[in-house]
Amino acid sequence: MSAETTLAAASDFFAPRAAIDDLLYGFLTKKARSAPVPRQSALIRMLRDFMSGGKRVRPLLCVTGWFAAGGQGDTAHAVRLAASIELAHTCALIHDDIMDASDSRRGRPTVHRALADRHHTPWLAQQYGMGGAILLGDLALVWSDELLHTTPMPDAHRTAVLRCVDLARSELIAGQYLDLLITGDLHASLETVMSVIRYKTAKYTIERPLQVGAALAGGGPEVMSACTAYGVPLGEAFQLRDDVLGVFGDPDRTGKSRLDDLREGKCTSLIVHALRACDPDQADRLRTLLGDPDLGEQEAAEIRSLLVSTGARAAVEQMIEERYRRALDSLASSPFPPKVIHTLENVVEAIVHRTT
Repeated sequence: MSAETTLAAASDFFAPRAAIDDLLYGFLTKKARSAPVPRQSALIRMLRDFMSGGKRVRPLLCVTGWFAAGGQGDTAHAVRLAASIELAHTCALIHDDIMDASDSRRGRPTVHRALADRHHTPWLAQQYGMGGAILLGDLALVWSDELLHTTPMPDAHRTAVLRCVDLARSELIAGQYLDLLITGDLHASLETVMSVIRYKTAKYTIERPLQVGAALAGGGPEVMSACTAYGVPLGEAFQLRDDVLGVFGDPDRTGKSRLDDLREGKCTSLIVHALRACDPDQADRLRTLLGDPDLGEQEAAEIRSLLVSTGARAAVEQMIEERYRRALDSLASSPFPPKVIHTLENVVEAIVHRTT
């Protein structure tokens, strides 16, 4: 049984997913029907289709955060806020794929690639694809704000919610920019790489969605601190697992090429550990291979062999294990209801032991 199946069977974490998906589908369908420019309808339907394959980790954590802070009864407002988070995340994914020059996402062409493939003029196709994808990402963010600002809540709660949302977006951009700066820089320190992970993924993926939901329910400082104690180590483990899957994962399961990170020359935790442990000849070879846009599977296999033989993969697995333990240990002293603690324990298992 997969980690995701275990999570679904062991808790109600996924229970709000249908409501979140229904809201998003209905919202985007209405937007497509009322598009001011007729051809924009097809673009909005592309956005709706792109969103159909997501795991919904962030919006589901938002609803879980609402429960964690004592939310009870009808989840409609939490679901609406969660859908807002998913639309903002969709903007981030579309723009991230452009920055990474990725061809696939969730086993399908990325938005900029799909748009380029549809253009009738070959020499304008790439420019059209990137421009259209940037606009579509922007539109997703605008509509995220529409859902956010039309979610009913007390004014005091709204202030706290907006603060968490603003922090999440600012931290994501900071982490993304730092990631761009060190891409291709194979001398980056582990501390710098972990800063990217903390701001681009850990806070944005786990801590802030939990806090947004908790703020909606009026959660106080103790609840917010507990979200941080749990969310940051788990979020770091989430990205470290992504680092491993990005190179060693099965593309049929992850939906992404396992050559992209290597071709971009991304300085991930794996690469930092390997370069620390390499002898000079191995280091030279690794630096020669990384960042080659034409890198093939044979060369990638050579890199994977180095990542294993130098102990880099084992070192990252140890980092994941340490953060896995910290996240679980934090729940023992948290003020969350027992049912929420049980759910969040299963979230840890699913995230750390996932294969997709």
